[in-house]
Amino acid sequence: MVETVGVFGLIAGILVLLIIFLYFVPVGLWFSALVSGVRISLLQLFLMRFRKVPPGVIVRAMIEGTKAGIPLNRNDLEAHFLAGGHVANVVHALVSASKANIQLSFNMATAIDLAGRDVFEAVQMSVNPKVINTPPVTAVAKDGIQLIAKARVTVRANIRQLVGGAGEETVLARVGEGIVSSIGSAHSHKEVLENPDFISRTVLEKGLDAGTAFEILSIDIADIDIGKNIGAGLQIDQAEADKNIAQAKAEERRAMAVALEQEMKAKAQEARAKVIEAEAQIPLAISEAFRTGNLGVMDYMKYKNIMADTSMRDSIAMEEQKKKK
Repeated sequence: MVETVGVFGLIAGILVLLIIFLYFVPVGLWFSALVSGVRISLLQLFLMRFRKVPPGVIVRAMIEGTKAGIPLNRNDLEAHFLAGGHVANVVHALVSASKANIQLSFNMATAIDLAGRDVFEAVQMSVNPKVINTPPVTAVAKDGIQLIAKARVTVRANIRQLVGGAGEETVLARVGEGIVSSIGSAHSHKEVLENPDFISRTVLEKGLDAGTAFEILSIDIADIDIGKNIGAGLQIDQAEADKNIAQAKAEERRAMAVALEQEMKAKAQEARAKVIEAEAQIPLAISEAFRTGNLGVMDYMKYKNIMADTSMRDSIAMEEQKKKK
């Protein structure tokens, strides 16, 4: 029984040692590379483990490149992996570019990959252009009519501009700016509706893809809708503002007139009070004149007759004014 346990323990130990050996010395991977025409030693595969480089990634990349006729250097692949790059993605891109007759070097592909762009997708976009739909772009023609346009931009990746070139957001922003400028330069919104290709031609002539990672192949206006009458709205707002200003000025003039009227009434009341005060002094003056002998009875009677005549004339004048009215 003890001997049986010892035999099983020995076999298990041998298996563990064999697994550890095959992990550090991947003989199967080395044999796959050998039959695929890739020359790489077992020692290098063993040392990759200590350099924290997965041998399977490097060997599969070298096999793919060799089968596609693209010579690859093991040290370059390891360096790119250690730099944080995607080795498999780079090799896929190199193979696709080679088949499509696109000039793409290993250094350029690794630079694009390390820049954070998907180099394989970029190569595919160079072969199969991508269509980007712009969001609704609102612009106003010279006649004040608002137009809402949507465009489809067909772009192709520019491999040489992928490093340092602007992305899709910049392309969409420039296209939107070009659409606004084109519609804004039109004398009437009807011109734009009759010839929407006018926008496409004008925008394409501006060279909007300069400095971007894409090459604009075409800009097609997918839809144009009529929005608000901005010109009429502005005129209505201006008229409303003018009306409010006129009302404010009229209210100011009315307030000034009311104030002036109140002032005149106050002055009239003050003058009337002074007249009443003066009239109150008349009897005293007449009495004093009688005492001093400056006024006789006949003079006083003449004075009363003049007052009665004046009162009669005032009554007649008021009656005539009422008849005229």
